[in-house]
Amino acid sequence: MCSNGGMRWEAQDVTVERADALPGLAKLNTFIRSVQTPEFAGVTFHEIHAKSALNKVGDSSVVPFTWTINPYRGCSHACVYCFARPSHKYLELDAGDDFDNQVIVKTNIVDALRADLAKKSWQREHVALGTNTDPYQRAEGRYQLMPGIIDALAESGTPMSILTKGTLLRRDLPRLAQAAQDVPVDIAMSIAIFDDDLQQSIEPGTPTTAARLATVKAAADMGFNVAVFMMPVLPYLTDSEPHLDAALTRIKEAGASSVTYTALHLRPGVKEWYARWLNTHRPDLTPRYRRLFGDGAYAPKHYRHELAARIKPLIRKYELAPTVEDPNTGSMGSTDSARERSASARATARDGNGEWRRTQASRQRIGESGSAGARSVALGATDHDAALPDAALPDTAAQEPARLF
Repeated sequence: MCSNGGMRWEAQDVTVERADALPGLAKLNTFIRSVQTPEFAGVTFHEIHAKSALNKVGDSSVVPFTWTINPYRGCSHACVYCFARPSHKYLELDAGDDFDNQVIVKTNIVDALRADLAKKSWQREHVALGTNTDPYQRAEGRYQLMPGIIDALAESGTPMSILTKGTLLRRDLPRLAQAAQDVPVDIAMSIAIFDDDLQQSIEPGTPTTAARLATVKAAADMGFNVAVFMMPVLPYLTDSEPHLDAALTRIKEAGASSVTYTALHLRPGVKEWYARWLNTHRPDLTPRYRRLFGDGAYAPKHYRHELAARIKPLIRKYELAPTVEDPNTGSMGSTDSARERSASARATARDGNGEWRRTQASRQRIGESGSAGARSVALGATDHDAALPDAALPDTAAQEPARLF
C-alpha cells in the first residue's frame, strides 16, 4: 500500500515565511516560500526555483555514473545512518534534525530539466535518481515532480535509474513501463532492515519493510528486474546469519532479481547522529562500535571480509547475485536493453565484498598522498548535493577525528 496516499494538501492552510527566517536560504535568490502543513507536523518545505536540474559528477568521483537529478534536499525518511546528511550544511542547516525536517523542494525542476535536455551539448548519458536524497520521500505525494521528470527523460531518449525507499514508486510504475519501451530504465529498492521494531526506530519516516517488498513485487509483476539494496548492513544489529537469511528469503519471495549490499560507513556529520541513536537505544553496543570504527568512517577490512563470508553464500543460495551488474543501480538491468549496455564495465563494478572498485582506488590515492584531498564531486553551479550513493564514498572522512562511541 502506498504510504503517501490520502494527503489533502489542497484543503489545508499553509504558513508562508520570509527567506530571512533561515539565513542559509536567504543566500538563494531563487527562494520562493516556506510551507508548513498539519499533515507533516514539524516539517517545513522550502520551495525554490532551480536554474538547472542535471548535476554533473566530476571525473574524480568514485561514483559510477556521470549525471544525477535531486528534486529534493533533506529527507523526511529520517534514516539515522543516511550518508547525505552533511550536504545540508551548505545552507547553514544542521545534519541532524534539520536534514529530517527542513526539506528543500525544487518546484520547477521539470521545466529546468527539459531546458537542460534540449541543449545541443546533451549526449543522452545515463541519469541517476535517488543518489543523494530520496525522490519518492513523502513530499513527492504533494509536489508530484517525478512523473514530469520521467516523461522528460524518456521523451529525450535519456536512460534513467531510480533508487528509492518510497512506496510511492508504485504510482509511477505504469509510466516507467511505458518509458522502458523507449529507453533503458533501472529500478532498485533500498531495504536495509528486516526487523520491524528496529526499522521504525532507525528509519522512522520510511514505509515499512513489508510495504517496500510489496512495491518490489509490483514492479517485478510489471516485468522489471528489480534490485534490492541491503545498504547499509549494520554491525551487530542486522549482520547475523539468521537476520540475513530471513531478509534474503523475503526478498526472493517478493520477486527481486538481485541484491547488492555494503557495510555501514559513518563519515563526520553522520557519525554524530548515529552515535546519539546508538547511545540512546543500544548502549550495550557502544563499546563494540568504538572498537570497530575508532576514529574512522569505515568498518575495518576484517569485518567487511567476515560480512562477505556470511552474506555471499546466502545470496548465491537464493540466486540473487547480479550476473551482469549495473553500476548505476546495482541491478542486472531492469529491462533487456539495460542488460545489453556496457556489460564488461558492469561485471567488474564491485569487488567480492560488495564495494565499488573505484572507491578502493580513491582510498589508495588518499593514502599515497597523505591527505584527504579535494572533494570528489564536481558540483554544479546551482546544486550542492553530495551525489554519492551509500556504497561509494572515498575514505576521506577517516582522516578527520570523530571518536564518538
